[in-house]
Amino acid sequence: MKDIINDVLDYLKTKHVSYGDVRVVREKSENFHAKNGHPENISANSSDGFGVRVIVDGAWGFASSSRITKDEMHRIADEAVGIAKTSARFKTDDVTLAPQEPVIDDWENPYDEDPFSVPMNERMDLLVDASERILDAEEEVKIAEGFMSFFFTDKVFANTEGAFVTQRLTESGGGITATAVGEDDVQTRSYPNSFRGNFGAVGYEAIREMDVLAQCERVAAEAVQLLKAKVCPTRVTDIVIDGTMMALQVHESCGHPSELDRVLGMEASYAGGSFLQPDLLGNFKYGSDIVNIVGDATAPGGLGTFGYDDDGVPAQRFDIIKDGVFVGYLSNRETAPALGPDARSTGANRADGWNRIPLVRMTNINLLPGEGTLEELIAGIDDGLYLETNRAWSIDDKRVNFQFTTEWAREIKNGKLGDPVKNATYTAKTTDFWNACDAIGGPEEWAMWGTPNCGKGEPSQTMHVGHGTSPARFRGIQVRQA
Repeated sequence: MKDIINDVLDYLKTKHVSYGDVRVVREKSENFHAKNGHPENISANSSDGFGVRVIVDGAWGFASSSRITKDEMHRIADEAVGIAKTSARFKTDDVTLAPQEPVIDDWENPYDEDPFSVPMNERMDLLVDASERILDAEEEVKIAEGFMSFFFTDKVFANTEGAFVTQRLTESGGGITATAVGEDDVQTRSYPNSFRGNFGAVGYEAIREMDVLAQCERVAAEAVQLLKAKVCPTRVTDIVIDGTMMALQVHESCGHPSELDRVLGMEASYAGGSFLQPDLLGNFKYGSDIVNIVGDATAPGGLGTFGYDDDGVPAQRFDIIKDGVFVGYLSNRETAPALGPDARSTGANRADGWNRIPLVRMTNINLLPGEGTLEELIAGIDDGLYLETNRAWSIDDKRVNFQFTTEWAREIKNGKLGDPVKNATYTAKTTDFWNACDAIGGPEEWAMWGTPNCGKGEPSQTMHVGHGTSPARFRGIQVRQA
């Protein structure tokens, strides 16, 4: 493989490209789904291929193929060069790349147990057992489901500047859900998170540590409680948001608006604009003084953790919001120069496969912990709501106005949790919301959450991203029924 890649890089140099790179990607995944005590689906997928990316006459060209041979790489290289030359006829500005010292390295994420070595029947039996226990726990529960997914990526990146990096990444996750049906209502509870569970750059130990069987009765009981719960009132109140919900909050209202390609108008799919224009960098009060958010592709176990991005830039940690002030963007080598001649990539360029061109993507966008336990955060509210687990969300195309609906909520009375509340939705403007944050849970409450389905781009790309969060408290937030 190394000889073939070096050969095509030499070939590109004969084509007088100003820059060229090759990504060879081999991927496999396995997905398991059980429903109501029966196997629902097992799927196994694999994909091998490569992409060649070049800059010619100041414009990008990209082409790809699933046939990894020397002759095919030469053919695809010619195709990429031809596309770049055609694109150059319609360019407005030359592509400029931020400097990057070329790296030669081999990287693999640590894990304890290879998920693909665990027998398929053992993995499915666990989900079947869990869904059966959920179904049997409560009469009103009509749909009980369990999910698992596992991913392995073997990637080689090399460019004409001398970089040559190999990476192997193993990721695992899953969860359970209970759906209860009443006379005029349907409610769902999930564990450990909604939308098929929680995921990380870890092995099968993540599934064992979830211990889903121990959570089945509680999840079923809470789904039934929601059928009978009072509806969320419409009012302005104080709220505490749990870590799972904070992960989505960070994702939508901090991660996406800080992607520099969205800011520059280079990408606009999936509500793709941003209010965070470059003149705000370093002087804009995004949140209260206790709000600190970092991008960190080095965080252990994070679903946005890797060794190098698809520019060959090493994984790094950097500030996005520091003491409440907006100070940094997610960027790649192409977008960073828009911030000035000395700007460098923050290592956020990733593609979701060999046949996609890399985009600026979130890594692990983490809300740093503050002080105190969840109980202490709740104790600071006389009359309010505790909100847990995402159910639905909406945010505008500049990431200014949002509303999020939660699966589970409880009243807070005199600093104590009270009765369940259903269909609780909170809504605000992004910076008003973050400036209303007056407490963030401490390190003992902090956990890493991962989602493998962050969408962006045309054609669509689905990326794996992570968010480390603690529960947090906010004052004077509008809530209402979904």
